[in-house]
Amino acid sequence: MTEVTAQTKKFQKELNSGTSSLVLLSVLSRSKEPLYGYQIAKMLEESGDIPMMKQGTLYPVLRSLEENGLLESTVEPSVSGPPRRYYRITSDGKLALEEWLEIWRQTKKFVDAILKG
Repeated sequence: MTEVTAQTKKFQKELNSGTSSLVLLSVLSRSKEPLYGYQIAKMLEESGDIPMMKQGTLYPVLRSLEENGLLESTVEPSVSGPPRRYYRITSDGKLALEEWLEIWRQTKKFVDAILKG
């Protein structure tokens, strides 16, 4: 692996880690019902040509959001396998999402302005 490729992978990982929580809160805020991890992963996979979040990344971010009070979850039995953990956004999660969206908009505007010269 070349140094440029290694740096590109590092950059992508850092960029994804900063946006994963925003994306997950957004998905859960638009859902009328709680969602389990695989459902969320499928929704993200279908939303774009390039998968930006792998399933291995999804679950730690969901757990972290729950630990910080931005999501809550319940475990329900499944007829087709192991029990499923369903996530829903909390009121604190909705407030965080509003604030993070504004930060995202400002950051995107700044970066776009710099990249355009």
